[in-house]
Amino acid sequence: MTTEPLRERTVSWADPLVGAERAKTMSGLEFMRAMIAGEIPPPPITGLMNMTAISAEVGTVTFTCEPDESMYNPIGTVHGGLVCTLLDSVLGCATQTTLPAGQAYTSLDITVSYLRPVLASSGTLTAVGRVVKPGSRAAFTEGTVHDSNGKLVATATSTLLVFPVA
Repeated sequence: MTTEPLRERTVSWADPLVGAERAKTMSGLEFMRAMIAGEIPPPPITGLMNMTAISAEVGTVTFTCEPDESMYNPIGTVHGGLVCTLLDSVLGCATQTTLPAGQAYTSLDITVSYLRPVLASSGTLTAVGRVVKPGSRAAFTEGTVHDSNGKLVATATSTLLVFPVA
């Protein structure tokens, strides 16, 4: 048993259904821009993973992420699941920017290539998701994650299912 003092991190969030309800009445681009502007609360996962959406255009979204040691795996690096979640988020949100009101998406698959380890000292991660081919039934996307020195740490591709909001 360790004798070192425990570290803590507190996570708080707004009601996630507020944003989900607003999303039904706005285009995906309008929704993403309203979230970035602070008019709609971000989803809880962003606080948990220290992610922030910083820009959105049609077919492209950029997030930043602040990795810290609370995200470490047993071998002393940031868990790959953080990077995968960051990529899944930008790929999904990039797809969202192409959708009209009343349409939603969900990931069908994601393939991530990890190119270098991420540490708390890697600094701010910047993830960019791009829609390669939008569609009314499926969208195809690609994304990248760079560390604070501009080094590419991971890439991904994903297919997303597009469907009407229930």
